[in-house]
Amino acid sequence: MQIIIFGAPGVGKGTQAKLLAAKLNLAHISTGDILREAIKNETEMGLKAKEIVQSGGLVPDEIVGGIVKETLKDERCKNGFILDGFPRTINQAEILNKILLEISNEQLYLIKLNADDNVIISRLSNRLVCNKCGNILNKNEVTDNFKCSVCGELNSYVKRKDDDEEVIKKRLQVYHETTAPVFNYYKDKAIIIEVDGTQPIEDVTKDILEKLKVN
Repeated sequence: MQIIIFGAPGVGKGTQAKLLAAKLNLAHISTGDILREAIKNETEMGLKAKEIVQSGGLVPDEIVGGIVKETLKDERCKNGFILDGFPRTINQAEILNKILLEISNEQLYLIKLNADDNVIISRLSNRLVCNKCGNILNKNEVTDNFKCSVCGELNSYVKRKDDDEEVIKKRLQVYHETTAPVFNYYKDKAIIIEVDGTQPIEDVTKDILEKLKVN
């Protein structure tokens, strides 16, 4: 099974990708993670990306696409994958289309998590992140001398700069202008599944699995 998980920043794509990958025995492919891994492992594409990152530039779509291709051809993706964070532009979608035509002819699913901008702004501006393990909580859940339930670190929850309200609004603007059109690109290239991303996490997962017709 090949899945793209899609939606605005903060809608819960990463959370659902991890849960679905575990339930469906698929590889969770996070673009940020595989880019860092390729740089660390000094793969051919990783070395090219490293040089650009170190010079302060943005990694071009072709290099990101090359890293995605390397990953999707890896043994860990033999049962299928969930792509999280790619494609984000029409150009990236066209690159991915060429990759998938080359490596397989399986049915592609696009899962779109829907949420109004005001819900996303409220959700992101009120979240804190553990600076050790990356676990995310609402600020109302974090008290003085709070110990992370995941890694056990004390007083480790911080607000990221990306979660300031003005930054969130700019990220949403970029999403609507450059990423949202990708949804239309896939209307005749994938089975489209739309889910209300504002539901509780477990309900979103259940809804997705039902629409995928997976028990």
